[in-house]
Amino acid sequence: MPALDHDDLLRRARDLAPPAQHHIDGADEPGGGAAFAVVSPRDGRVLVEVADARAAEVDLAVAAARRAFDSGPWPRLAPADRGRILLRVAELLEEQREKLALTISLEMGKPITDAYDIELRAAINTFRWYGQLADKLTDESPHTSPDALALVTREPAGVVGAVVPWNFPLTLASWKVAPALAAGCTVVLKPSENSPLSALLLGRIATEAGLPPGVLNVVTGDGPVAGRAIGLHPDVDVLAFTGSTAVGRHFLRYAADSNLKRVWLELGGKSPNIILPDAPDLERAAATAAWGIFFNQGEMCTAPSRLLVHSSVAERVTEAIVARARELRVGDPLDPATEMGALVGESHLERVLGHIGTGVEEGARLRVGGGRALAGTGGSYLRPTVFDEVDPGMRLAREEIFGPVLSVLTFDDLDDAVRLANDTEYGLAAGLWTSDLSTAHKVSRALRAGTVWVNCYEEGDLTVPFGGMKQSGNGRDKSAHALEKYTELKTTWIQL
Repeated sequence: MPALDHDDLLRRARDLAPPAQHHIDGADEPGGGAAFAVVSPRDGRVLVEVADARAAEVDLAVAAARRAFDSGPWPRLAPADRGRILLRVAELLEEQREKLALTISLEMGKPITDAYDIELRAAINTFRWYGQLADKLTDESPHTSPDALALVTREPAGVVGAVVPWNFPLTLASWKVAPALAAGCTVVLKPSENSPLSALLLGRIATEAGLPPGVLNVVTGDGPVAGRAIGLHPDVDVLAFTGSTAVGRHFLRYAADSNLKRVWLELGGKSPNIILPDAPDLERAAATAAWGIFFNQGEMCTAPSRLLVHSSVAERVTEAIVARARELRVGDPLDPATEMGALVGESHLERVLGHIGTGVEEGARLRVGGGRALAGTGGSYLRPTVFDEVDPGMRLAREEIFGPVLSVLTFDDLDDAVRLANDTEYGLAAGLWTSDLSTAHKVSRALRAGTVWVNCYEEGDLTVPFGGMKQSGNGRDKSAHALEKYTELKTTWIQL
């Protein structure tokens, strides 16, 4: 990010005027008067009171999206024209990158350098990639008998309800919104009540970029009211959700109780990271394991929270991670030198601390961390935490904690490692460190996970799909495969 010092960022934060209204039908909409406080986890300060959507506001947003789809220009534009507007969204995101990064850092506690360098880069690249892809898709004409012509076309699915979490508020919104718009759909986006501000800015930017009214609507509110209203709405054709497995179950029920809308789910994870003795670089493997669990305060569905390490190198690897945890700089998210910021809020911090307490009670060994940090700031900070001597049956090894808490488990042979890795209800991601090509292929195929990283972690780009197996969800974000969620196949058979 540009060279900004802490004092300059603090001044900008004081001067920031966050949006506070829904963005519906191309304009800000105050709603019915209800509001909720957006509290910054960096210091417990209220950033702004934001409009709180009830069913009436959701109806308003869905009606705008339905009009824009049924009679507006967006689904009928040439794909190249849709692509040009998405590219303009990317340009405006780049122009407002510093403001957006500051907003994200304030609303969910992410270090400002990560918000600028990683989150905004991902969001900008997503709109740019789908903007470039929009006119590259082709339909099919299968070979049939000489007296017939068959056409298979992809048509936009309709109104998309997108419900996204707080941990990557703009990246995950972009992963839903950009391919849906590229396909010609219209969207009602509901961000988490913990991080609504960056999504409201995205709605304004999209309108400024040239999206017609009603094509992208942003409503703010909580899951049990606004999220439920979107899930049950009969005029929503597709629901795309990222969040917990428990809430994903609710959306499936909402679909069954309403119009059988298609529901695409990217849910939780308890991802294994397997380190074999023949890892090409044990020091790099350990450093990557530490980075993976502490990055974004551990608030990642793909976080490698279960480290499965061969007993012959377990202590060496664990010591390296513990040393890194001790030196990691936990601090103000607005300080460019901070390496780990605040957890998203007090209730989440208490939940993570509860998991840590349970781990101690169950007999796991706490090697480092385990308690609050920076208690006098009013913020929600936690020290990086590592447990070893973790049994596979412990809750530490089975439940998604969504915080900077690592569980170290050991194994003695490869079959045992694969068994441990797959011994979970989740199947989102996994890591493997080995120098043997045959082992890399065999183990990757045996792991029940949507993504397997070999000798790395959290690598990839928009050309590859992302999503899970088992109770980690269905469907895929990223890549051309994401468009499958937002299109319908139509067969036209013409007798000649």
